[in-house]
Amino acid sequence: MSEELNLRLAARRAALDGAGQIDPVSADIIRGAFETVCFETATLLGRSASSAIINQSNERNASIMDGNGRLAGLSVGIPQLLFISPMAVRWGLENQEADEWGAGDVFVGNDPDYGGGHLPDYTVYAPVYDRDGKVLLIAALQAHQGDTGGKDPGGFSPDAVDIFQEGMAIPRLKLVHRGRKRGDAVDMLVRNNRLPSFEGDISAMIAGAQLGARLLGELVDREGDDRIKAAINYNIDETERRFRAEVESWRDGSYEADVYIDQDTAGNPDVHVHVNCTVAGDQLTVDMTGSDDRPELSNVWNTFSNSRGYAMAQLASMVDPTIAKNEGLFNAVDLVIPYGTILQPPPNKPAALGAFHPACEIAEAICVALSEILPERSSPQVYKLGMPNAVVGADEQGNMWMDQGVDVRASDASATQGVDGWGSMCSGLGNLVLAQAEDAESRFPVINLSREMTTDTGGAGRWRGQPGSLNSKKILEPTMAIAWMVSQKHPLSGLRGGDPGSPYGNRFCVGTPEEYEVENSLRAQLPAGAVIAYQYGGGGGFEDPLLRDPAAVLEDVLDEYVSPEGARARYGVVLTGTLKQLDLELDLPATKDLRQLLTAERSADPAPESSN
Repeated sequence: MSEELNLRLAARRAALDGAGQIDPVSADIIRGAFETVCFETATLLGRSASSAIINQSNERNASIMDGNGRLAGLSVGIPQLLFISPMAVRWGLENQEADEWGAGDVFVGNDPDYGGGHLPDYTVYAPVYDRDGKVLLIAALQAHQGDTGGKDPGGFSPDAVDIFQEGMAIPRLKLVHRGRKRGDAVDMLVRNNRLPSFEGDISAMIAGAQLGARLLGELVDREGDDRIKAAINYNIDETERRFRAEVESWRDGSYEADVYIDQDTAGNPDVHVHVNCTVAGDQLTVDMTGSDDRPELSNVWNTFSNSRGYAMAQLASMVDPTIAKNEGLFNAVDLVIPYGTILQPPPNKPAALGAFHPACEIAEAICVALSEILPERSSPQVYKLGMPNAVVGADEQGNMWMDQGVDVRASDASATQGVDGWGSMCSGLGNLVLAQAEDAESRFPVINLSREMTTDTGGAGRWRGQPGSLNSKKILEPTMAIAWMVSQKHPLSGLRGGDPGSPYGNRFCVGTPEEYEVENSLRAQLPAGAVIAYQYGGGGGFEDPLLRDPAAVLEDVLDEYVSPEGARARYGVVLTGTLKQLDLELDLPATKDLRQLLTAERSADPAPESSN
């Protein structure tokens, strides 16, 4: 997408004309109705879709835009992706006359150069009209598709040189005209997708958008155009007002952070994301100037829409959670995303893997920067895996199957102030549900051998990061495996003196003479019986590990989150007895002496900053 089009689609949009007056309670009731509509449409999609990534993993999101393209409502979903649909819908709005929009129409778009996130994320949307025949609302659904018709199954091509190798780019396409499905358009999409489940997925997305349009139409009939417009205007203004009030309470100043990706898929090292968060009264500016712009970089290009979404998801997590999530968030923040960098690339750059990295580094850097003034609200909304191990094959009928490696794991669950990392996923994954290990075994020729948390992989801190897990899998048939590894040199940051999470790791053909470590990107043929072992990184720690309560460290050792050696080396806690005999006890005098020694050593030779 050109810089001019990016800026136009992202620009602040006017309030709806013709709105009447509305009281705050009524406006909030209508906001709640919007959220209910989003929940109902996302639930319908989840229950009707054919693929596990939608119907089991819940990788689907619903939102509502107003007639000016402003985000008016959303429901539960994956936070970063909930803020992406408006840009694709705005491109559709700009072309509504040429595309002959009308009641009963349904559209789809996924093109990163025309408002999309990355090609696998389809946005399907349907307009709702007011009594004067103007677009008042748009019901939108966004969901990840398992394939995009590119040169590699799944759409993730570590060696793609442009977007055309990643799959079919759709700026906008009408799927339903006046309530009647366009078979030619739908058949074209189905034909350009390898997965037999896709036809069910796109049909479910169409049905969900139609349901959203119907429910919103009933709401408009019940409340009237003017009250709906007034509620939207009020709620967006109220979100901006409340966000700015929070910012005004922060300490003025500039807060910077630098984070890195180990390498791009071609091996170019230390891909850099820089963020400068400036607080001046009630104005927050997030400036990403200084982020990498090397033209030779490969497959670390994040789309402009994704960059905005990931930044806002992190910022929304750092203010009062009762603030409604809508266009007011964007109105309250000045996002500076320089054109030509990895965060707003030139047209036609491959962008599928950029939705992992550097997208996550944007949120990570914002969190690290603002943790200086907002320790109580700092939790990185990110995951640091390059991409899961995807294994691909075909059944006897020639139909492709793909195990995308998104089954249950523990990774990236960081500590926050006062709370150890917990659960199996970072908070930024929202309502995503990782599939059970048995689910993949029932559908694909694989056996999941183990899912075990790994001792000493959670970042040490006054509050400890959750350990990552080692996921081992056996392939029962010859398959192709695709992987891209990062976060071995630059794992997830710790905060305010906490240790970073542990590095990721990945090994193929485990237990054989051919065993090897995956160090960057590859596409490999694996024989039947091959074992792959993926070590997920742990969450980052929060504040100095030497401040952790020694009794809590003892409990960590008993739970095998931390080893006795790790307790001594990172926490300065001395234990007597053995874990095997379960007779461990704290040696408090020795612990006090060791912590004093470690404090002196670290003061003389300070460790690298946890923000990498």
